[in-house]
Amino acid sequence: MKYEVTIGLETHVELATNSKIFCACGGHSSANEPNDCVCPACSGMPGMLPVMNKSVVELAVTAGLMLNCDINRYTTFDKKNYYYPDLPCAYQITQLFNPICVNGKVQVKTNSGVSEIGIKQIHMEEDAGKLVHDEWTDTSLVDFNRTSVPLIEIVTHPDFHSAEEVVAYLEMLKSMFRFGNISECEEGAMRCDVNISVRPEGATELGVRAEIKNMSSLASIERAIKYETARHIDALERNTEVLVQETRRWDDTKGRTFAMRNKETEADYRYFPDPNLMPIVIDDEWLNEIKAKMPVSAEEKAKEYADAGISDKEIEMLTAERNLCDILDEVVALGCSAKEVAAWILTDCAGILRKNALLLSDLHIAPEKLAKIIKMVNDCKINRGAGKRVLGAVIENDVDPEKYCKDNGLDVQVDQGFIEGVVDRAIENNPAAVSDYKGGKVKAFQALLGACMKELRGAGDPTVIKALLEQKLNK
Repeated sequence: MKYEVTIGLETHVELATNSKIFCACGGHSSANEPNDCVCPACSGMPGMLPVMNKSVVELAVTAGLMLNCDINRYTTFDKKNYYYPDLPCAYQITQLFNPICVNGKVQVKTNSGVSEIGIKQIHMEEDAGKLVHDEWTDTSLVDFNRTSVPLIEIVTHPDFHSAEEVVAYLEMLKSMFRFGNISECEEGAMRCDVNISVRPEGATELGVRAEIKNMSSLASIERAIKYETARHIDALERNTEVLVQETRRWDDTKGRTFAMRNKETEADYRYFPDPNLMPIVIDDEWLNEIKAKMPVSAEEKAKEYADAGISDKEIEMLTAERNLCDILDEVVALGCSAKEVAAWILTDCAGILRKNALLLSDLHIAPEKLAKIIKMVNDCKINRGAGKRVLGAVIENDVDPEKYCKDNGLDVQVDQGFIEGVVDRAIENNPAAVSDYKGGKVKAFQALLGACMKELRGAGDPTVIKALLEQKLNK
């Protein structure tokens, strides 16, 4: 018998705000010590009331527009009641009755073709804290730094039918939100609950649903879906177990899922409107302001770069990181060619970062300094090799390019008589290389060119030196 897999996703995305959703505490960062970013409001102290962060609303609306959603002009908050050690209030502020975005859709491309995925809703909510389990002492510690960090939860319709579609969708979300400065989507900032069921092909009723909770690794999500699909098929064909609606966790080491608890329903959470937060009304003026600030999409930026002559491979690398596009655009605005700037970023900057065990996403350079280096090379004030050396100093120590060139004698020597003297000395001091060159050994020419560049400490123009060498050697 053939079977059909049906999957729906609930994806939690941590928003890139400077403070939490209902208080002024700084956003969660793994660099902070445990319980550093906590105040009476987000730790659930009695009498403390939430205050809505306007930026959260605007980022949620922006995400909804990116996913082609309808924006609810009247949106409210609700309390979801349950006890867990890292939830200090014993309830979570979320949205059930009036979520901020509804009825979206996106297209996902895989090797099997294009699929349309429906977005049921996007709602805003606060994150819980984090439990840290110490197996050595058999204790659990709680870190409340993450408590009340703003999230959006993107709930899809059950429109996925393969692990490949799920991974492609999540990769698209990650790329879209990183490029749009919605979220970094790293270090657990994008987590996914996978709802999966299996039924015989042609059946009209969905199979028993299992929810695999709180996954952040795309590779693990793919493995978990394949494992859970096989588990359901085995249960249906061989009666290996009775399938029940439940929540399960994925053990990446053992490569299997384990039951956690029976799946809760809305009634179990006893939702009710939060009396401490007023409804949010998004009028035309505010919505138009948000639309006016919408970032350019990666697709639009890719078309712009293609028109500028940048290759498809380079475009793919640039649009993977919004930071790289911002640097490139600012350097181009200072008078440099987009194609040339792309080469400097993806070749020279990338090489310097690799030597320092860093990634392209770690690139931080003042656009005006990169523009200055490129112009100095183009104006023949320094040669290309010296330009790369200056670039390294700028990336590593944020030096002033012109001052660094002056202090290190990197300015190109343009005095024709001086350069000619250097060439004459190289020919005189390297008779073996001269003889080899005249005997047909082309590599010997590079040795003579290197001798000239060494005396000039890399500050000579290789084109000029090469022309002089050829002229004198071929007399």
